[in-house]
Amino acid sequence: MTILVTGATGRVGGHLVQQLVQRGAKVRVLVRDPAKARFPAQVEVAQGELLDIDALRAAFVGVDTLFLLNAVAADEFTQAIVALNVARQAGVERVVYLSVFHADRFANVPHFAVKSGAERMLEQMGFGATILRAAYFFDNERMIQDVITGHGVYPMPIGGKGLAMIDARDIAETAAIELVRRAQAPGPLPSLTLNLVGPDTLTGADAAAVWSQVLGRPVVYGGDDPTGFEQGLANAMPRWMAYEMRLMVERFASDGMIPEPGDVERLTELLGRPLRTYRDFVRELAAGGGGVG
Repeated sequence: MTILVTGATGRVGGHLVQQLVQRGAKVRVLVRDPAKARFPAQVEVAQGELLDIDALRAAFVGVDTLFLLNAVAADEFTQAIVALNVARQAGVERVVYLSVFHADRFANVPHFAVKSGAERMLEQMGFGATILRAAYFFDNERMIQDVITGHGVYPMPIGGKGLAMIDARDIAETAAIELVRRAQAPGPLPSLTLNLVGPDTLTGADAAAVWSQVLGRPVVYGGDDPTGFEQGLANAMPRWMAYEMRLMVERFASDGMIPEPGDVERLTELLGRPLRTYRDFVRELAAGGGGVG
C-alpha cells in the first residue's frame, strides 16, 4: 500500500511525511524539484505537479491512498479537479483532503469556495474520504513576527469574534492517523468530515495579549481595518492574492471561526493528547524554535 502526498514540501506536508514514516507507511511525494526536496531515504520522490498530467499519472501508479493539499493559486480549483479525476482513473478510492473551516460558509473567499467545490466532488465521485476542515494556522504568525517584535503591534486584522487557531503539527498528525486508517482498511471506509481547531478561540486582542506576556512588553492589536493589511501583502504577493486575503480576514472579523460543540474533545481523543496551545507556539517562535519538531 502506497500513500501519495501532495504539498509535501509545505509546513503541513513536511510534518505529515515524518508522521507517516514513523508509522511505517510506504510514502511517495509529488514535488516540482526533487533536487530541493529533503525527505527520509525511504520516501519515494516523484517529479511533477498537479497540472502535469503525464507526471501525475505516473505518480499514481501503485498508489491506493491520496493526501490532497492544494495551495492558494489562481488555478487551485483546476488543480483539485484534475488531481481527483486522475486519482479515480488510477483506481484510488481512499482520500484525505485538507479543506478549510467554514469552506461551505465563506463562499465569497476564492480558496474557501474552491475547497467547498472539491468537497462536493469527493462526495459525487464516491470517494471514501476524510475531509479535514482546518482553522487558521498558528504558523501564519511567522509572516507577522517581525512586525510584532519590532513595532509592538499585532497586525493581523482577525477581529473580535475569535478564531480557533491550530498548530500545523496537529493538522499533520491528524492527517497521518486518517491516512493510515484508510490505507490499512480492507475496503473503502465511510466518508468523514473533521473540524480541526485549537483548544483556544482567540480574538485579535487576545493574540496581542499573549505576545505581550511572552515578550514581556506591550503589544497592541492593530484593529480590524484590513486596508493596511491588504496593502502590505500586495508588496509580497500578487495583487489578486492580497485582495483574497483581505476577503478572508473580513470574514474572520464578521463571523470568526468558532468551534462546534465537541470539536476540541473529538480531536483531542483522536490524537490521544492535548492540543498544542497558541501560547506555547508563540513561546517557541519567540525563542527561535519556530514550532519545529
